[in-house]
Amino acid sequence: MAQTVLKHAVSQESVAADLDAVRATVTGVIADIRERGDAAVREYSEKFDNWSPESFRLSDRQVAEIVATVPDQVIEDIRFVQDQVRAFAQHQLASMGEFEVETLPGVRLGQKHIPVRAAGAYIPGGRYPLTASAHMTIVTAKVAGVPRVVACTPPIRGEIPAATVAAAHLAGADEIWLLGGVQAVAAMAVGTGTMQPVDLIAGPGNAYVAEAKRQLFGQIGIDLFAGPTEILVLADDGADPFTCAVDLLSQAEHGPDSPAVLITTSREVAEATVAEVERLLPTMPTRDFAGPAWRDHGQVVVVDSLDELYELADAFAFEHVEVLTADPREALERMTQYGALFLGEGTCVSFGDKVIGTNHVLPTRGAARYTGGLWVGKYLKTVTYQEVTDTASQALLGRLCGRAARVELFEGHARSGDLRASRAAGDALPWAEGR
Repeated sequence: MAQTVLKHAVSQESVAADLDAVRATVTGVIADIRERGDAAVREYSEKFDNWSPESFRLSDRQVAEIVATVPDQVIEDIRFVQDQVRAFAQHQLASMGEFEVETLPGVRLGQKHIPVRAAGAYIPGGRYPLTASAHMTIVTAKVAGVPRVVACTPPIRGEIPAATVAAAHLAGADEIWLLGGVQAVAAMAVGTGTMQPVDLIAGPGNAYVAEAKRQLFGQIGIDLFAGPTEILVLADDGADPFTCAVDLLSQAEHGPDSPAVLITTSREVAEATVAEVERLLPTMPTRDFAGPAWRDHGQVVVVDSLDELYELADAFAFEHVEVLTADPREALERMTQYGALFLGEGTCVSFGDKVIGTNHVLPTRGAARYTGGLWVGKYLKTVTYQEVTDTASQALLGRLCGRAARVELFEGHARSGDLRASRAAGDALPWAEGR
């Protein structure tokens, strides 16, 4: 594959060193919260967020008072977007069939879906009040039928994020806590004196939140292993460089470690896009984040053909892939490794982040190689059940089980099968004389 790299990202070694420091901090915080519960949570909230209210959980009255301060247009917009998320999640749920089949006479096998009993929704707020994350985590959980959803979001510079509280409330959260960071994730996972633990935690967050979820996975379920937001723009020679630049920066503003990558078949488009980025960056209100992200994690690669473009795109396995080519739907057939595709110039990644209805909690750091993003099925446990009522089938399966288990030297398993064959058809039990 012929490639010309016009812009490189920083080395992965420096990224790994940063993650090692995060990992050590998170390990200590989780251990402390396990041991001291609410007292430790309060100390970390004071330390990291300068926040120590009488109760981190908002009462129903407090929620109502906060929601009342949110402008009507904001409330209307929240309701509209949540309707889109809810409708898409309902279609996902409808696609998940429960069934029962008779595979042999009197042998019934079935599948059903059971929602987790309690889910935690982490809604970031350190840099921005990410109201959209409330839609994605809470609405989807409620469509799945989760009876208890706990929402945690941090204060922003010592202030209550009213729009986020409104979004969590309208989405159907059963508990809303003004608590952020590792302390929020650990409290939801292990429980404290005032918070009962949940079974699964979903939602994006910074490197510390992501690492906390990673370390707690196993004790609780998580949606996926997450890292910084990623965008990959795929462009041919007909793509508009201004659009490429605007959309790359739209995701770079998430944080200084957010990768923004352009792969194109046109050197002209590549060079013009870089020029547009450099022209737009100084005027962006979020340039303090977008600038370092582009400087350290931006990449621009020119390839010779669309075949090479799609092959390289799959190798990146990025979270968001925006396809700005003459036939964007071709990517549906050509690509297999991505969190979400955004097809054509009329469909930007920001639509998926904020308003269109698909879930914006998506795999990063190459996780698209083995998983998709958050969806209604993540909150459901797909379980099976079996029933054998026909005596001939009991005998058949019992004899087969005995033979199969003894091949593997599992005598106990074999005897369970022998017993069913004996009860159903009178087979002898040489290992249980007198029974």
